[in-house]
Amino acid sequence: MGRIIRGQRKGRGSVFKSHTKTRKGAAKHRAVDYAERNGYIKGVVKKIIHDPGRGAPLAQVVFRHTYRYGLTKELFIATEGTYSGQFIYCGKDAQLVVGNVLPIGSVPEGTIVCNIEEKPGDRGSLARASGTYATVISHNPDSGRSRIKLPSGTKKVVSSKCRATVGIVAGGGRTDKPMLKAGNAYHKYNVKRNCWPKVRGVAMNPVEHPHGGGNHQHIGHASTVRGDASAGKKVGLIAARRT
Repeated sequence: MGRIIRGQRKGRGSVFKSHTKTRKGAAKHRAVDYAERNGYIKGVVKKIIHDPGRGAPLAQVVFRHTYRYGLTKELFIATEGTYSGQFIYCGKDAQLVVGNVLPIGSVPEGTIVCNIEEKPGDRGSLARASGTYATVISHNPDSGRSRIKLPSGTKKVVSSKCRATVGIVAGGGRTDKPMLKAGNAYHKYNVKRNCWPKVRGVAMNPVEHPHGGGNHQHIGHASTVRGDASAGKKVGLIAARRT
């Protein structure tokens, strides 16, 4: 019997839990309401903030409360070009301006959008990483569905009622700059989770990893592994279509 390998231990949590103590909160669209479904509502960007562990900056947007006196604060993913003091309009009748939130059915084909809902009312789940965007390809008014091209290149059909922010997510080009030193990588992953530094499997003993052991560091067998392999075996190129 070998030891429990790292990939199995990660599933248990414990030291591998994400570091959420300093995070600023979940970045979401407004909860969908009458104002957004039938007209629009205006908010103002109070400030742009950094969220530890997230590549994209966040925008703190303040809206008037829809049915009583007071204000509500929302955390949006900032689009490129967002600034403090900017007015942001959310809803079906909002204009096609970078930063505004509209249903996909209300934007023309070819529009660049981000932070898209996968299902109407889920408050944003696609194209949220820094510098990413999706493109609206086509609309089908009969079925009430729209086709979008995701950052991965995959085309996806979603409901035309799903909301999206116009523009691309801010913080693009983040990965262009090299890390340069281990200290930078340390601080990057310190606010994310315990996943760095990574010891290579071939550098381990046979008891700790399927690639471990042997004179000279080598795997010794094909690194592809079947998709239904047991958890302790599932390392390397898992269910690879091609190598």
